[in-house]
Formats: sequence, C-alpha cells, structure tokens
Amino acid sequence: MIFRPCIDIHNGKVKQIVGSSLRDSQDESTDNFISELDGTYYSDLYCTLGLKGGHVIILNPAGSKYYDESLRQAKLALCAHPGMLQIGGGINPDNAKAFLDAGASHVIVTSYVFKDGRIDRDKLEILKKTVGKEHLVLDLSCKKKGDDYYIVTDRWQKMTDTKLSIETLDDLSDSCDEFLIHAADVEGKQGGIEENVATLLGNWAKIPVTYAGGVHSISDIKKLREIGRAKVDVTVGSALDIFGGCLSIKDVIDACK
Repeated sequence: MIFRPCIDIHNGKVKQIVGSSLRDSQDESTDNFISELDGTYYSDLYCTLGLKGGHVIILNPAGSKYYDESLRQAKLALCAHPGMLQIGGGINPDNAKAFLDAGASHVIVTSYVFKDGRIDRDKLEILKKTVGKEHLVLDLSCKKKGDDYYIVTDRWQKMTDTKLSIETLDDLSDSCDEFLIHAADVEGKQGGIEENVATLLGNWAKIPVTYAGGVHSISDIKKLREIGRAKVDVTVGSALDIFGGCLSIKDVIDACK
C-alpha cells in the first residue's frame, strides 16, 4: 500500500474541493482549501518526502477562462520533477504526448474514452497507440446508483452506463498501466471511505490501483489497508495538514508503509 499525493488545480489555484460540488458552469465549486502556493512548491515537497506516482488533476475544462492558468500550474508541477507525477483533466490524443514531454510519467483519462455513456473501444485504442499502455492510467471514478457504482466522466458530472465491477476492471486492464478511482460521492467530505468500492478494488488488484475519497483519519487508512488487502494505494487530500486539514502527511506516509 502506497500513499499517492495529489495536486488538484481549479481556477488557476491548487485547491481541495468537495468533488460532487464541481460545476463547469461559471467554474463553480465548494472549496475546502485554496493554496497561495504554486504547483512547483507541492511537487518539490513530494519529491523531498520521496513520494512518486501522485497525480495532478486540472479541474477546469479547456474552454474555461481559467484553463490556461490551471494548465500553467500543472506544468510547473510536472516540470519540477520529470517522471514523478501523473496528469489528468481533459487528456486526449492531441495533447497527451505534450504532457508526457512536459514531465508527466502517465496521462490519466476518463471522458475521452466514453461516448453516450459507454466505453468507446476505438478511442481507447487510439489513445493507447498514441502514448503506449505503459503511460496510460484509466480513471474509473464512480458514483452510487441503486446498489451499484457507475463510472462518472467530465469531472464527475456525467453518469455513464458502465458499472464499476470485476468484469469492467478485467476488461480494461489490458489497455492501461494503472487505475485511479475516486469515490465521487464522498470526495472532499472527510466522512470516511466508501468501503464497498475499496473492497471491490482489493478483491481485484491485478494491476496498480489507487483509491481516493473520504479519508479523514489514520483509522481510515488502516481500514482501507484491511479491506483492500494492502493492495490498494491511497490518495488523501482535504484532510492533510498541507491542505488545511488536521492529518499529518508524514503520519499518513508511515501508516501506508
């Protein structure tokens, strides 16, 4: 189990938000924390702490008036330590290689590979050929509907018809190097992890998979380690002291070891 750090960028700032509050309309979000420090600062911090495989997420769409500044912040983080961080947010075959050239180890993709709520196999194949499977992370972030969890796209705003399941993970694992999965219903709320999602991931775990959402205490980390069978990596955001929370990042790192 590894701690994977994050740098979420919205409206040109490193932020922590309530995931379910994000709206492209007027670039709205409910913010837990807005940093006055830039992407380079957090990249340097993670490097000093020996953390790798974290993700930078651009939360503004390409058409937003804030996109260029959010993109600049993302590239600051990537360029500071090439090969250390992954990048997600609006990734497609036209821009993916540029992000790798800017220092990303992987590109993280959701929305591009879905069409009308379902996986578009042709687009997935194009993307895989563009960057190589070894540089591709599929973001299968999900929300609950009924008794099941379904993948959401477009910054967690659109529900798809694709269920997060063992079958889906098996199906897509041949096309990517890792999975990243935010439990979007609890993202940024610090109310505890989505145990059903974590259990599913731990029961599968055939390639690296990172869980995000709801962690607010060391006991949550321990619970995730238990039900994820120590095979699921974790991201913590709003609860961390570096983002205004009460949880020491060093304690989280130690708890994951």
